[in-house]
Amino acid sequence: MSMPSSSVSATGDLPVVRLKPKANARAIRHGFPWVYDNELVTDRRTKALTPGTLAILEDDNRAPIGLVATNSQSKIFCRMLDRDVTTLVDQAWFEAKFAYALAMRERLYDTPYYRLIHAEADGLPGVVVDRFGDTAVIQPNAAWADARLDMMVAALAKVTGVSTILMNGSGRARSLEGLEEHSAVMLGTAPEAPVPVVMNGATYMADLTGGQKTGLFYDQRPNHGFVAGLCKDAKVLDVFSHVGGFSLAALAGGASEAMAVDGSAAALELAQAGAAAAGVAERFTTRKGDAFEVLTALAEEGAQFDVVICDPPAFAPSKPALEKGLRAYERVARLAAPLVAEGGYLGLCSCSHAADVARFRGASLRGIGRAGRQAQLLHTGFAGPDHPLMPQLAESGYLKSLIFRL
Repeated sequence: MSMPSSSVSATGDLPVVRLKPKANARAIRHGFPWVYDNELVTDRRTKALTPGTLAILEDDNRAPIGLVATNSQSKIFCRMLDRDVTTLVDQAWFEAKFAYALAMRERLYDTPYYRLIHAEADGLPGVVVDRFGDTAVIQPNAAWADARLDMMVAALAKVTGVSTILMNGSGRARSLEGLEEHSAVMLGTAPEAPVPVVMNGATYMADLTGGQKTGLFYDQRPNHGFVAGLCKDAKVLDVFSHVGGFSLAALAGGASEAMAVDGSAAALELAQAGAAAAGVAERFTTRKGDAFEVLTALAEEGAQFDVVICDPPAFAPSKPALEKGLRAYERVARLAAPLVAEGGYLGLCSCSHAADVARFRGASLRGIGRAGRQAQLLHTGFAGPDHPLMPQLAESGYLKSLIFRL
């Protein structure tokens, strides 16, 4: 893998990129990690930088702000790597980042199943690493990281001791960076079967090679646990279930029965395998189909549940999609609320960056109201602590989970 020359250069050889006078240098100095393409003085030299090249960011008075990774193909032209412009981004630098992140996860979790690197919030912009025992899945969703993948893999193996590292190069984030979709086995051999992961007493089957994103969503773990605490002897419906996130946790929490609804047959098969592994298969059913159509059909059938959870994909992944996304969240709430028995519980989740918790809560309450129901809000949940929030970057706190009693 060819390396951009700047990654091994002395500081004096690094190119310089400069903010326009109107750009908010103070926000960047106070921790905002991105510089957009319209905030920079862009000349032919700047535009010719190879995506992934490191550079020194200066303000309009030529005072250095930090060491950045550049990508002329992306709206996010610069990503902050280090405030010290003399820093050398080498394997030792990556090892220090991984070791710092690992120390917190080992304190939080008894077993090595967690998100190890949560991009900007863990000091590695655009990089996601999820750990599944002695296997790690890495998503280098920024050009600078993609170009230094071999170095990252070596550092990750050294710090964590994992024997297998898979690279998952799929998804919207890579296309926004001008990177092609590509997946590979970087170390060891890919697992031939789904990997069992135990959380909240439930067993989940993670498909690390063919599944969504890295194979399993760790972010909902605390919200699964909260809902499970409401589910003793309850009849539960889990819509947009993926591999059974809420339904399998509910069964572990003592639910009398649970139904998982998803559009993916492969995800539902993994959910059934998880139920079997946990010994709860006889209380678990699945229903494949479009979630909106299934919710409508269940209402027509007169179905009622004690707990209904809807955890859809991102309906508002960007600001232009916000209004349309909020209408979709309102529709989910309107269709789900009639299925909740009197005094039962409705959980509504959003993983949309663009919809903040207030807008999402408003859309959810409009939908509940349009269904003719009244609600108490019991719990507002976010991603688990292995998905730390970078306070300066709202996008790092994307997950919202609202639990209502109707």
